[in-house]
Amino acid sequence: MNRIIALVVAVVIVLFIGSSMVFTVDERHAAIVAAHGDSNPRLDGPGLHFKLPPPFQTLTLIDTRTLTIDESGADRFTTSDKNEVLVNTVVKYRVADPLKLFVSNEKNTQTAQERLIALARTALASAFANRSLTDALGNQQALENEALKAVEGAAGAFGVQLVDLQMTRIDFPSAVADSVYKRMIAARQQAAANERAKGTAEADKIKADAEREQQQILADAYSQAQSIRGEGDSKAAAIAADAYGRDPQFYQFYQSLEAYKKTFKPGDVIVVDPSSDFFRFMKSPNGGADASAAAAKR
Repeated sequence: MNRIIALVVAVVIVLFIGSSMVFTVDERHAAIVAAHGDSNPRLDGPGLHFKLPPPFQTLTLIDTRTLTIDESGADRFTTSDKNEVLVNTVVKYRVADPLKLFVSNEKNTQTAQERLIALARTALASAFANRSLTDALGNQQALENEALKAVEGAAGAFGVQLVDLQMTRIDFPSAVADSVYKRMIAARQQAAANERAKGTAEADKIKADAEREQQQILADAYSQAQSIRGEGDSKAAAIAADAYGRDPQFYQFYQSLEAYKKTFKPGDVIVVDPSSDFFRFMKSPNGGADASAAAAKR
């Protein structure tokens, strides 16, 4: 009976030792196998692997996926114009060199996140310190890119590749929020007033140019009209002179009709001497030329 118990115990021990010597690594992780005091740990990728049982060799699994650090608390930063802001930051990273991460963090891979958070805080603090509040709020993307570049080099030194750094929220402490908002409103109102003044000046200039162009167009049109009118009057005078030369009596008749048309209006009551020479063409189409000719023959 004692031999059976001893055999079972021996089998259990062998199985335990064997299980501690065989391990598998999936695609999401990398394995670091290291011995106590060993300065050259071994890196194993996905698959089935073997190692010595503890304490001769230890196994550390490192997640190689893209990971996210999203702290619930907000960090406090100060801008160049002495305004405080509260910032929530999200950092995305992946382990690019598991061996470097393992060695540089003294075999404690959990400190990598802490170091990365500290680097991000330092980079953001420097970025905010070099900008005014208005500049920081209006150029958030540039601020994030500056901090990202500052962290990349330092993170690469311990085997971490920084994928992204974003500020998910920028707010003000309650003690200074009202004064900051008032200054921002005043600045926007001043900017709006400047834009309106600029627009008014441009509108006045456009109106002045339009009026000047209008006056030039009217002057040119008047000059052309006078020229055309002069040409028309000249042609009319030439035609009238030609008509008078051909038939002076008809010309006098036509001119008298034009004079009647301009003198008499519908409904006018005019008291005149009918024997006046002005009405001679009303008495006869030839203006009494026949009677004058007959009198001359006598």
